[in-house]
Amino acid sequence: MPQPLPYDDDTPTGLPGVSATALWTVRMRAQESERPDALFHDPLAAEFLTRARDAGAPPGTGLLQQVLPDWLAVRTRFFDDHLLDATRASGIRQVVLLGAGLDTRAYRLKWPDGVQVFEVDLPAVHAFKEEVLQGRTPTAARRAPVAADLLADWGGALRAAGFDPGQPTAWLCEGLLFYLPSEAVDRLVAVAGELSAPGSTLGAECLNADAADSPFVRPWLEALSGSGTPWVWHLADAEKWWGERDWQARVADLLGLPYAVARFAPHLAAHPGLETRSMILVTATRPAGGR
Repeated sequence: MPQPLPYDDDTPTGLPGVSATALWTVRMRAQESERPDALFHDPLAAEFLTRARDAGAPPGTGLLQQVLPDWLAVRTRFFDDHLLDATRASGIRQVVLLGAGLDTRAYRLKWPDGVQVFEVDLPAVHAFKEEVLQGRTPTAARRAPVAADLLADWGGALRAAGFDPGQPTAWLCEGLLFYLPSEAVDRLVAVAGELSAPGSTLGAECLNADAADSPFVRPWLEALSGSGTPWVWHLADAEKWWGERDWQARVADLLGLPYAVARFAPHLAAHPGLETRSMILVTATRPAGGR
């Protein structure tokens, strides 16, 4: 007889709080994977939805919610390319997904030999995820689930899972930081910095604080707050903020990426005022002497 799962069975999805938003993401990844012009393919996404009792959906009906599936597809492709470049061109062999949720990059990306993917998230998330992944082995990378609270000592748990802070690392904070208060973001980034050897890279998605009160973004933020999953961290000057924390950062406008042009053309035609720098995608490197 199957053993009871160590997550909250009283919630509609089995995932408590902000963790339940992982199912919004996985639903959109499943939809993207069925498109003939898909920017990525995630064959496991549909299986997560089947396992979930109720996947839910992002709150509200504003313009940002309408473009969210395409937005997520472009973001996913961007960070796929970033991580593959870090491991192929830069030779990094440690990848850490912070707030990994139901991410399946360990399985779906064509990693070079010797890559280990550490997935850090709450025990409840891992328990749900393993229901689908049980018995599956990635074909290229080694996968290491790390059950830890990112508001507590996740660095110790990461080390215990085999992470080597003496080796360069490719970090990813996708769909994570804006859910955390500013002091928690500072602590998380500080720990990642302490564990980063020179040559490490980092990818993060950030909400542009200058756009937070715009007609495009504000209804989305209000809907999230009303649903109990508010975005509380905004960033105005990404290069400066990351630079003060010893990361050399580059900022990409999500709507301005080459493969996003065709995807967002209908949205831009229907809504000429659609802002192009409301969400920014940061990629950064840890230079020598940055620790």
